Amino acid sequence: MLISRPEDLRLERVPLELSPALLERLRTTRYAVLSALRSGAPVYGVNTGMGAMSKVRLSEAEQGVHQRNLLLGRAVGGPPWLPPDEARAVVVARLWTFLTGDAGVSSELCLRLVDLLNSDVVPAIPLEGAGSAGEIIPLAHSFGPLVGIGSVLTPNGTVVAASSSSFELGPKEGIALLAGIPGATGRAWLLVSRARRLLELQRLAAAGGIAVIGANRDPYNPLCGRGDEVLTAELTRLLELAGPEDEPRSLQAPVSFRVAGHVFANLSRAVERLDEAVSRALAGVTDSPAFLDGEFVGTAGFHGIDLAAHCDQLVAALTHASEVSAARVHRLLDPAVTGLPAQLAREPGPQAGLVAVHKKAVALVHSLRRLSLPAAIGSVETSNGQEDVQSFSWEAASGLGEAIRLAREVLACEVLAVFQAFALSKRAVPPLLQEFLGSVAAVVPPIEGDRPFGADLETLVTRCLSIAAPGTRRT
Repeated sequence: MLISRPEDLRLERVPLELSPALLERLRTTRYAVLSALRSGAPVYGVNTGMGAMSKVRLSEAEQGVHQRNLLLGRAVGGPPWLPPDEARAVVVARLWTFLTGDAGVSSELCLRLVDLLNSDVVPAIPLEGAGSAGEIIPLAHSFGPLVGIGSVLTPNGTVVAASSSSFELGPKEGIALLAGIPGATGRAWLLVSRARRLLELQRLAAAGGIAVIGANRDPYNPLCGRGDEVLTAELTRLLELAGPEDEPRSLQAPVSFRVAGHVFANLSRAVERLDEAVSRALAGVTDSPAFLDGEFVGTAGFHGIDLAAHCDQLVAALTHASEVSAARVHRLLDPAVTGLPAQLAREPGPQAGLVAVHKKAVALVHSLRRLSLPAAIGSVETSNGQEDVQSFSWEAASGLGEAIRLAREVLACEVLAVFQAFALSKRAVPPLLQEFLGSVAAVVPPIEGDRPFGADLETLVTRCLSIAAPGTRRT
């Protein structure tokens, strides 16, 4: 893919190439940056120390090694490491910000990042322990391998020391690699696509439950969404998927079924708001100091509260959706709701049915609730008080990734219950759900009696409920 502007970058695994025009723009900006530095005026992190040491001016000799040392002294993380697709997303987001010109880095450094993205090797980036204003610790691990520092993940998943490198960082390039929030941005960028896919799978499962219990369709009438386009769209989609019901089992289905449209509308809005926050992060000024209109400007673009807040909001929406999903699983085990054998067992009594599947869903929801504490709460001073607040956007992205994983496992519990309910029911599978439930039947054998249902749930997660973004590794 030929990249002529930052907007051309995508997360898909495709060969990248920077256009000649873009490289020339980078060279022009770099020349201006180097010219401005010759004045000798203090520029944070270039000819001064960092953080509480920013009042210390560096000699010419110190400046010569300072940019590499910035990466060397901050690589204090360790395993567990980011998955390769998330590590790649961090590098993509960093390259995007460099291509805007704000960082004023060389075209050679951008080409090194392109080479990294085109290779089968990704940096070993710690999942935990950012703990600063910005992301200096994980970013030191992300880009240290460019100059022979740290470790990398090989294609077979092993961790090896980064190869020695003759590449040298020029003035301002070390601090540029550590600046801003490319980690949270790239990871959230990736997670938005996963959350969208998860939402569609959740709709399919909920619609299956609505259909199999013969729920009254009134709550899904699009007219009920008046004044709310997102809700109207969700109600319309659920009604399409579940199909009509001329003889509902009761005047009102349990609340967990009736509110599905509202739950998914809330989740859909949370996904889109995070997507908008990612766009703002990619378009905004996050470098510090940034080279703007020919001058070095200290910024606060490292404070990723916008991303952190919207990651937190999406975690809360996923938690609520999973709570409602687990409630539907419970109701599917109830003969009073379904008219089916108790606990969806073929022989209730001798067989326990899917009661333990619901218990697992409850445990997963409990884990989700613990993730729902906003990540941005709980600032602690660091760097002798120079950094007296943090947004913890890196941790917010980690929490969102874990929430998506847990929500998918709750979804697997609901899908298994819907699958068994249809197997025990005389109701036909609605046309728009046949492909989905057919894919379940292709990997889950008929449930004739009790068995270790954990294996079925794992199979559903890995083989049927894929939420990998296009072009990324399935997880």
